[in-house]
Amino acid sequence: MTHPRLSLALQGADALPPSGRVLVLGPGAATDLSDLPQARAVIVQGFRPDHDALAARGWTVVPSVSEATGDFAASVVFVPRARAAARALVAEAACRVDPGGPVWIDGQKTDGVDTMLKDIRARTAVSAPIAKAHGKIFRFDAGPRFDDWRAADLIPAPGFVTRPGVFSAEKVDHGSALLAAALPDRLPARIADLGAGWGWLAAQILARPGVEVLHLVEADRAALDCARRNIGDPRARFHWEDATRFRPEAPVDAVIMNPPFHTGRAAEPALGAAFIAAAAAMLAPSGRLWMVANRHLPYEAVLARHFREVAEIGGDGGFKLLMGTRPVAAPRPRR
Repeated sequence: MTHPRLSLALQGADALPPSGRVLVLGPGAATDLSDLPQARAVIVQGFRPDHDALAARGWTVVPSVSEATGDFAASVVFVPRARAAARALVAEAACRVDPGGPVWIDGQKTDGVDTMLKDIRARTAVSAPIAKAHGKIFRFDAGPRFDDWRAADLIPAPGFVTRPGVFSAEKVDHGSALLAAALPDRLPARIADLGAGWGWLAAQILARPGVEVLHLVEADRAALDCARRNIGDPRARFHWEDATRFRPEAPVDAVIMNPPFHTGRAAEPALGAAFIAAAAAMLAPSGRLWMVANRHLPYEAVLARHFREVAEIGGDGGFKLLMGTRPVAAPRPRR
């Protein structure tokens, strides 16, 4: 199977330059890139599961644009939903590709590609867009017309910085604030924060007495880089990892988390369920899980499978705070 738009866009006179590297920004694990020259492509993907999946297919993948060094003859940008993050990718492509080189923009209508087309067309000439499979692809020539779109720090709370596109980049997430307020005054020594984001909840955890080590586990490299900037506490350990696969060197006494419940537009309760299973697997026998979830998500039954005691300890109309105590040991495989 070929990409429904990219394969059409790169035909004939609009084919990629015959030499030079191609900068590919933001493709997901399921994106078909077979129309691109693998030997010449450098992919930027900071979401760890997608990064690893693309690397396993033989692509050269780096987690951030700053690590895609050198010259590029062309670029393909896959538009994310967040408008500021999409603009930042376009700006990076426009300034990193050789002047006049082609920059292709591809995206779904539901992710704002029509708005992106309108915004770019207001600044430079674009090719006739190709519409197919509920999306569009179009091209413009690289140049310095998008420098003001480059990513800049955001200040979501005093003493914290974020970047466009990370979760809750402009303010503290309400669910995290509820969870932080409900935590006990003193916390256990060894803790993991799964899906730690840019570090606000971790900072509240480290402010409690009793904490000796806190593992911040985050799959979004941009968010984790922000957390590193926001938290200078030597007790913090930073892990760019898929939280559902992460295992600390030694069991932890507590897991505290505000897990994501979607990777696209639709809710995926299975993702939160995987976080719960991972939390139980890394906890000591007497360990405890504190978590916040949207009230409509059916996590109680999942918690009951992984913990001997489960309770709702607070929340509001939109969120519920849940606690699991004493994880159930996973059955050992039969020999």
